[in-house]
Formats: sequence, structure tokens, C-alpha cells
Amino acid sequence: MPIHIKKIHHIAIICSDYKRSLHFYTQLLGLTLLTETYRSQRDSYKADLALNGHYIIELFSFPNPPSRPSYPEAAGLRHLAFEVDDIQATFVFLQENQIDCETIRIDNLTQKKFFFIADPDGLPIEFYQSS
Repeated sequence: MPIHIKKIHHIAIICSDYKRSLHFYTQLLGLTLLTETYRSQRDSYKADLALNGHYIIELFSFPNPPSRPSYPEAAGLRHLAFEVDDIQATFVFLQENQIDCETIRIDNLTQKKFFFIADPDGLPIEFYQSS
């Protein structure tokens, strides 16, 4: 019998520029900063971020983290996806805030609109309109 998983608890992201990434996730994507901790022994910050009151992302900084491939077919986590109500308004808002956006496309399987951006460290982020 498989284990019983209730939900995804959180996603951990290591960034190279903490202030830039914290701004991106809170000011542009609209996540809420729940707690912020500086760990002096590691020279590292940890921010707990929430979406609609639900804790979803741990944002970490470490001195000189190694780069990780982020192109779509690299092994490992492919991308982080957020559902939005209005894909066009999301696209326009991000472009107005100097975020490069891929073209809005239609998912061949679901016929829903989506597009990708990259976070400040190149992590692929998808915006998906489910209705």
C-alpha cells in the first residue's frame, strides 16, 4: 500500500541574490513574507513565503551557490507553475515590470492558455489560466 500524501508542503528555492529574489517573489508575484531568518553560521537567509495565506516556498540564500541547468529537458524539477485568472493581464503586468515573457501559447492537451518566464536565477516559472 502506498503512503498517504496530503498535499505539497513547500518548495525550496536557493537564490544567488537574496534581495533581488525576495523582491521578485513578493513584489512581482505577490507572495507574502511570513518569516525571515538570518543564519549567521551559514551566512544565509531563509524566507518563508505564502500564497493566499498558505505557506508554499522557502527562499534560501547561500554564498556562491553553484549554477543549475534550467532548460526544460534537464533532469530534475522542470518548472514551477502558478494558476492565474487572467493570463493576458498577468503577461502585461510582468512585461511592464521588465520581466521577459515567452509568447502565450495554448496547451495542446487541455486547450488552456499558458506562458513561461524565468525567476532572477533562471528557474522556469509557468503561468497557466485554467478557465
